[in-house]
Amino acid sequence: MKLRNQFIWITIFAIAMGFLESAVVVYLREILYPEGFRFPLSPIPADLAVTELFRELATMVMLVSIGVLAGRRFSTGFAWFIYTFAIWDIFYYVFLWLLLGWPESVITWDVLFLIPTTWTGPVIAPVLLSLTMILLAVLVLVNARQDRDTRILAGEWGGLVLGSLVLIFGFILDYSQHMLTHFTLAGMFDVQDPEVLEVATRYIPLRFPWWIFWIGETILLLVILLYARRMKRQAPSGSSQAPSGSSQAPSGDP
Repeated sequence: MKLRNQFIWITIFAIAMGFLESAVVVYLREILYPEGFRFPLSPIPADLAVTELFRELATMVMLVSIGVLAGRRFSTGFAWFIYTFAIWDIFYYVFLWLLLGWPESVITWDVLFLIPTTWTGPVIAPVLLSLTMILLAVLVLVNARQDRDTRILAGEWGGLVLGSLVLIFGFILDYSQHMLTHFTLAGMFDVQDPEVLEVATRYIPLRFPWWIFWIGETILLLVILLYARRMKRQAPSGSSQAPSGSSQAPSGDP
């Protein structure tokens, strides 16, 4: 399949996933927040909390599956995974705004994720991260189509992991500080403990650590820049080695 067609169909899939995710949230908010979502959080039954955790895990399995199916090498599979994730996340907020008129602004706080603990932050933060993911994904996929060696080197992986961990730390910091005033680090993860859920519902966001977010984003962008420069210096495989007059078939779709 041509790269353009892959982008079209995977984008459609990711947008549909975004609508499905937003529809689930519409139902949850009708049950838990009939007057509109706000902090502090409404009490949530333990079985519903566990269901939400597994739903998010299932979502990750679906996104990884796209990478496995669409990518012909590890780097392109990873690129399709983060591209699908990013489009899904952006359109999740687009559909929530269309369906509920929420978020009211890009700085409205949201519960972003629940694994391994609750992530919170202004809506603009995950959207900016999603745009960064799209940038890296397109860079990998376009260079793969040009038959370059798109492997991500160990040092580049180290930078991506480091930047991601810094960002995750920023997303969970405010909520974790609230929970750690009541529980041990291990105790705050026991979602079947009614007291944990009760304390969680008293959480009100205080401040988002933008300085941590921008450190993480800067690390990711530097890695992407270095990767792009390495791709630019690399001639497409076989472009100069093929004998004159010979034709060389492309290596296949990313």
